[in-house]
Amino acid sequence: MARVIAIANQKGGVGKTTSAINLASSLAVLEYKTLLVDADPQANSTTGLGFDLRNVQQSLYDCMVNEGQAKDVILESDTPNLKVLPSHIDLVGAELELINHPNREQVMKQVIDAVKEDYDFVIVDCSPSLGLITVNALVASDSVIIPVQCEFFALEGLGKLLNTIKIVQSRLNTNLAIEGILMTMYDGRLRLSNQVVDEVKQHFEESVFNTIIHRNTKLGEAPSFGKSVIMYDAASTGAINYLNLAKEILQKNNFTRINLEDKILAINNEQSE
Repeated sequence: MARVIAIANQKGGVGKTTSAINLASSLAVLEYKTLLVDADPQANSTTGLGFDLRNVQQSLYDCMVNEGQAKDVILESDTPNLKVLPSHIDLVGAELELINHPNREQVMKQVIDAVKEDYDFVIVDCSPSLGLITVNALVASDSVIIPVQCEFFALEGLGKLLNTIKIVQSRLNTNLAIEGILMTMYDGRLRLSNQVVDEVKQHFEESVFNTIIHRNTKLGEAPSFGKSVIMYDAASTGAINYLNLAKEILQKNNFTRINLEDKILAINNEQSE
């Protein structure tokens, strides 16, 4: 059963979609079957992986509002092991159309639950808001990654997001955990970047990922070619950063392809040597 991770921050321009695309691609390159769910009406995760919205017949909107089947909507990307549940501008209207739905906060969970047995990871790119679609994503997820940019107003609005997460935890999804806070857009030449990292670590301690995403030209260029940074330039700093993030998440969640019997055998062999 897949681990579902939402990437959320109601503040725009923090590297949320960049992180969703490149974390999902890194997990896929590491041979984990991954589904990227684009839950942002801007559909940047969809276009960032090379899909032309004019050719997208159905989207997450159809699954949530028109009872479409996710398996019929999911698209195959150019990256091995990575599939995409695309978004569309129509998703803007979903909040209004779901307002009278009896289980309106659970709709996306039902969509993802129907297909998550087919994947190791499901990464959900949330919209830059704290509306119903983002709440749906949090209800559907096991954990949430919060990207925070290394800039002056880094912590601005973070309190509102954490409060929303607490409400979801208490009322709608008691199992929701904070996977970690991800520092993005780091520039080691700037004293401010280092100050922000120190401040965030001081506030949130072990909740902050060890991996930091550096400012990198290739990260900005890759979406214009419809590729993740690892498919665009695997040797770039951005690709290495997101691969390290993927490995940190795998380690944190004790993901391994060794089955239990092999693991016990390996432990016994170590003890006998």
